[in-house]
Amino acid sequence: MSSINTACPTSPRLTVSIVGGGIGGVALAVALSRDAGLDVQVFEAAAQFSEIGAGVSFGPNAVRAISLLGLEAPYRRIADASPAPFEDVWFEWRRGSDDGYLTATLAPGCGQSSVHRADFLDAIVAHLPEGIAHFGKRCVEVTQDGDSATARFDDGTSFRADILIGFDGIKSAVREHVLPPVQHGEIAPFWSGTYAYRGMIPTQQLEAALEARGGDRRLALVPQMYLGRDRHILTFPVKQSQLINMVAFITDRSTPHPELPAGEEWVQAVSQAEMLSVFEGWGAASQAILGCIAEPTRWALHELPELPRYHRDRVLIVGDAAHALVPHQGAGAGQALEDAYVLASLLTDEACDRGNADRVLGAFEAARHARTCKVQRTSHEAGDVYEFAAAGIGDDEARLIENLETRFDWLWNHDPHSDVQAARQVLNWAPVPPHRSA
Repeated sequence: MSSINTACPTSPRLTVSIVGGGIGGVALAVALSRDAGLDVQVFEAAAQFSEIGAGVSFGPNAVRAISLLGLEAPYRRIADASPAPFEDVWFEWRRGSDDGYLTATLAPGCGQSSVHRADFLDAIVAHLPEGIAHFGKRCVEVTQDGDSATARFDDGTSFRADILIGFDGIKSAVREHVLPPVQHGEIAPFWSGTYAYRGMIPTQQLEAALEARGGDRRLALVPQMYLGRDRHILTFPVKQSQLINMVAFITDRSTPHPELPAGEEWVQAVSQAEMLSVFEGWGAASQAILGCIAEPTRWALHELPELPRYHRDRVLIVGDAAHALVPHQGAGAGQALEDAYVLASLLTDEACDRGNADRVLGAFEAARHARTCKVQRTSHEAGDVYEFAAAGIGDDEARLIENLETRFDWLWNHDPHSDVQAARQVLNWAPVPPHRSA
């Protein structure tokens, strides 16, 4: 089996291989590549960097991580925000049945900070040094000995490094090495029970459609969430407000553990008629929105169970490989970026070298595991809240409003630098000043 030859610094302090070139993996690589003492290589299965999906929402915690990663300037150039005086609105919440206003969730200083996924990936790829990205590298096996970890790829090549970071998504190949089936059983993504119909709408088209049905044109540009039993619809602008990202959800709660029909693809094109039938009888705004999506795609939303660990010796899984979740809190990409910042802060410290790198990965897990598991759990619970299925809340509007106005505070107010300090404490490293950039 051949190996991949790379140009690397003379006697690097640490060699790092990153499997997966999505937003989180590239952000980590950019941060690590600023340290001349590290040899960093990124391996992506696709023929080029690419992102599936459309709009992605970032809460204040994610924007904080982006800033700490030194990526705020490219992010701000492409990020969307709600128009004044709604700039602090994350979402307005409405009844799906009649568009009636319920409340708004505010994220002061941030609002609905959103981007088109591909645009954001392109923006951070521009900061990646040449020569460290390798394409067509689908990882099929990970092995390690006491001194290194090796990724083997389906083209017959392999790469050996001091540590290996699996940023390879919900279908991660690295995860099986960290959690061997012989010890942990088969750990696989499971269907959440929710389908998401997705589409993008030119903003002017949606404004006209809302107006034609007697609605308010501003509902196109101010992020909205329309709620109903076992269903909800969201909209927010992307691409400098030229397009509106639309996602319409329906959840099967007829059984505690719904199963996707055998052989069904996770993503498939469906008819507009199917989507419209799911929301039959909903209000004018919902009908206007759905009527603008001529060719929707339907996504079967999958997630992972809370994993017992993310780390095994010199191998670590992060992002969706470790804690894939449903999108109901807009938190998935944010958790990947928090992971990237915390990990980069630890690996770029001069105290980290090939002799203690495995302990550093363990300290990262100790600092991050409880939070990421809670984000998984509460993201699933948020879908129940939106769809009138949450215990103790249901369709009681007073309780619903109270929950929606405060449920995100713990998520958004988190400073990922506190995770860095927690990991340093595990390692018996001295604290570092707040907001040290990776």
